[in-house]
Amino acid sequence: MGHSSVGAPLGAGAALGTVRLDGTPVYRYRQRPGAPAVSVIRFDGAAHAGLPPNHRHAHDFLTLVYVEEGAGSVVIDGTERPLRAGDVHAVSPGQVIEAAAVAELAGGRAWAVAFLPDAVPALASVSPLAWAHQPLLALFAPGAGYGRVAAPDRAAWSAWAAELAAELADPGRLGAHEAAAAALTRLLVAAARLAPAAPGAPDPLVEQVFAEIEAVFREPVSASDVARALGYTPGHLTTVLRRRTGRPLLEWITERRMIEVRRMLRETDLPLDAVAARAGLRDAAYLVRRFRGRYGITPQRWRRAERAWP
Repeated sequence: MGHSSVGAPLGAGAALGTVRLDGTPVYRYRQRPGAPAVSVIRFDGAAHAGLPPNHRHAHDFLTLVYVEEGAGSVVIDGTERPLRAGDVHAVSPGQVIEAAAVAELAGGRAWAVAFLPDAVPALASVSPLAWAHQPLLALFAPGAGYGRVAAPDRAAWSAWAAELAAELADPGRLGAHEAAAAALTRLLVAAARLAPAAPGAPDPLVEQVFAEIEAVFREPVSASDVARALGYTPGHLTTVLRRRTGRPLLEWITERRMIEVRRMLRETDLPLDAVAARAGLRDAAYLVRRFRGRYGITPQRWRRAERAWP
C-alpha cells in the first residue's frame, strides 16, 4: 500500500469513504488482511505532477510525514505549513489537506507513514476520543502538528522510515508484525519529542461531547440522543463538531463503537451478536455491514487475520 504524497490520498490502500457537504472527499484506510495497519512510502516532488488544482481531501487515519529534502509548503486546515528538510508533519483524521502548494516540493524527497492505532500495541484499544491525550500521539494533539528534526538526527529518521518500509515489504515473515510495530513506535516517540512542551488547550465543547460519547456509546443511542443530553439540537451540534474536528457527531459515535468492536474481536471469543450488543449496535447483521463498509473486510475475516499473526 503506498502513499503518493502529503497532498494526495493513499493510492491502492485507500478508498473514498464519504464526501462532506462542501465537496471534500474523505478517504478511508483499507487494511489488507493479515497485514499491519500501517503503510509507508518514500516519494519525491515529481510525484505531485498532475494533481488537480486546489485538490482538497481528508483522511480518516493518522499520517506522519518526514521531509528529507526540498522546499515548499502545504495547507492543512487552512493553515500553511512549510516543507523543508527536517520538517515533520502530523496530520490527524479529518484535517483538510490542500495539495496545490505541495508541487513546490519538486526535487525534494519525503517519507509518508499512514497508520491506524491498531498498528501499535500500546494504542490498539485506545478510544479515538482520547488520541489527543496519548503521549505517543503528542505531535497530533491540538496546537501541535509540526516539528523540526535537528540536522544531526536526520539520518536516523531516514533510517527508521526505511526500516519500517523493509518490515512491511514482507508482512508474512516471522516477527514482521512485531518489528513493524516497534519501528512505528520508535518514529512516534521521536515525533512526540518534537511536540510543543505546552500543547494547545483542548476545545471545551469537543471535550464535553467526547466525554458524553464515551459514557453512552455502548448503549443504542443516536446522535440526536447525545446532542439533546448536552442541551443542543442535533443539527447545530453536528455542524459545530464538523467544523472543529472535521467529523460530524455520528461519525465520532460510530468510530468509538468500531474501536470497541475491534478490541472485542481481538481479545475475546464472543459471537458477533454479543459483540454488537456490547458496542451499542443493533445486531450482528448490522455490525457486519458497518464493519465491512468501514474496513473493507468482514469482522470474522478480520478476527482470523489478527489471530494468525506470527
